[in-house]
Amino acid sequence: MSSHAQDVLPSTPILVTEGLRRDFSQPADFIDRIGRTLRRRGAPLPVQAVAGVDLEVFHREVLAIVGESGCGKTTLGRMLTGIIPPTAGRVLYRGSDVTHMRGAERRAYELGVQMIFQDPFSSLNPRMRVRDIVGEAPVVHGLVSRAERDDYVCELLQKVGLDPDYRERYPHQFSGGQRQRIGVARALALKPDIIVCDEAVAALDVSIQAQVLNLFMDLRRDFDLTYVFISHNLGVVSHISDRVAIMYLGRIVELAPTEQVFADAAHPYTQALLKELPVLSAGKRQFDPIVGELPSPADPPPGCTFHPRCPLAMARCRVERPMLREVSDSHWSACHLNDGMGPTGAQRNGAGTEVATLSPYVEPEKNSTEAA
Repeated sequence: MSSHAQDVLPSTPILVTEGLRRDFSQPADFIDRIGRTLRRRGAPLPVQAVAGVDLEVFHREVLAIVGESGCGKTTLGRMLTGIIPPTAGRVLYRGSDVTHMRGAERRAYELGVQMIFQDPFSSLNPRMRVRDIVGEAPVVHGLVSRAERDDYVCELLQKVGLDPDYRERYPHQFSGGQRQRIGVARALALKPDIIVCDEAVAALDVSIQAQVLNLFMDLRRDFDLTYVFISHNLGVVSHISDRVAIMYLGRIVELAPTEQVFADAAHPYTQALLKELPVLSAGKRQFDPIVGELPSPADPPPGCTFHPRCPLAMARCRVERPMLREVSDSHWSACHLNDGMGPTGAQRNGAGTEVATLSPYVEPEKNSTEAA
């Protein structure tokens, strides 16, 4: 876990999302439209990749966003960087709505929030040398002159652990870890405040992952950076993040400091993810994978979207969607099992056995006709 986790976060966040949502419409060709007309069906339902996310990102912290593939992590990251616009909601950068930014203010946001992509090969132009991949953008935006570009690129390559002589090479001449370092150098070239890392170490070997993670933390210290670290690997997240946001089917279901998530997870989905973490133990271990698969974002379940896979689901979970609420100090969870808890409420253990008795909801009794 990052040493910065012990610091008190500043009161004013640098990046904020409010009710952020992104829908994708399914394209329908001519034959599909005719078929829907004959079957008296309307237009295909939009896919809710992100279904209303409220987040705050503070200066110099590492906020990890964790969830299964298809939960909307990458879409959220691309909206944070302005690559794709939100369908609803808004992104605030230093207190200003990104949608309404113009001129110098918009340029400051676009340069201040950069992204490192998951695939270090496909995200680099194979026809460009490293000196152009890293040095083109700062020259275009006037951060350095063309005469200074070569020295600037050499300095950045040294910062990310690459030989400056490599600047004349092409991406295919590097290993996966080296290509990822080039992607890091490209993001740093624009002197950003925030870097969104989208599965930045997922495609790398374990030993290379450790090197890149250590590089991220060194760069945060040297460049005063803030990270939004998108990952599906809780083991990696435990070493680098200050706070963790658990995402499921487009929504944040748990948000807390890293040590609280790993010591006392409040949401059944988070607890299930933690049970699957590998441990250094010689004893036998029972693995209980999460039942079922992630539902389709085009047709999410009613109520709590996790209830079809939750072993603790109640009748209430099938009809009422739980809201993200604070269950203890700086610990937020969206689960009906946490009702009756608050910053000063009852304490619960990591297994979640106590919270099951805290819900005020009582399932209505069946009448005699239904019982019969």
